[in-house]
Amino acid sequence: MKGVYKRYRKALKEEMGYEIKLGKNVSLKGRDQKKFLRMRSLGAGYREEDLEKVFFGENAFTPVPKQQRADEKGYVKPEPKVDMLLDIQAMIAKGKGPGYERWAKVHNIKQMAQTLLFLEEHGLRDYDELSEKAKVASERFGEITEKQKALEERLVEIAALKKHIINYSKTKDTYAEYRKSGYSKKFFEEHREAITFCKAAKEAFSKIEGKLPKIKELNQEYSEVLQEKKKTYAEYRQAKQDMKDIQMAKYNVDLFLKFEEQKEQAEKQKTTEQIR
Repeated sequence: MKGVYKRYRKALKEEMGYEIKLGKNVSLKGRDQKKFLRMRSLGAGYREEDLEKVFFGENAFTPVPKQQRADEKGYVKPEPKVDMLLDIQAMIAKGKGPGYERWAKVHNIKQMAQTLLFLEEHGLRDYDELSEKAKVASERFGEITEKQKALEERLVEIAALKKHIINYSKTKDTYAEYRKSGYSKKFFEEHREAITFCKAAKEAFSKIEGKLPKIKELNQEYSEVLQEKKKTYAEYRQAKQDMKDIQMAKYNVDLFLKFEEQKEQAEKQKTTEQIR
């Protein structure tokens, strides 16, 4: 059988672009796959006995898709996806031994148990779905963060504009006298603060398009923006926690799968050396 396995490895790698793992059941991993799949699970045409005939030239490579069975009402159920959660649990159960103990020392096994519970509670049993939800959670947090920043900036703008309006009302007469004095340096030194405040207010007003709002209107807007900010902050905290939870789950899954991949590569190398 070693000769057959050697032909498996060569054909799958060179002709079909697959990586192969030998064991009780031959497993494959394509270029874009995250993990290995048992060849037998792919259906007719991919089973070991089918490919063996292909490698020996007895048959052509003509895989037959799995047949989907319809229920009594004629509904065809879609093919089930690879169950990431069950796969990880199986890896842990199968891996208990020296290798598993080494992994447990490097990584927090309690944290991994919490991750499995998180995946179960949220129905996340597919890696691509986990990745997509992590991406969506990150984007959602980013959107709410930007909204919070915009609301905070508006509160600062309103407060500054109110201050300018109040300062202008207190200093406009002084500034008018300053202008009548021919912009006297002596007058400026005597009323430096009032003139400076008035100038700053006039500059701020020049940047406003349309009519200058009244203090009452600004107070109303400030109250509304502040309420929106408080409401958004609750969403912000929830979005931050959601992002943290799912990204931590993905991080732990990635760590575990990377460990499994390294272990598989080591086993593959060992098998290759034995075949040689």
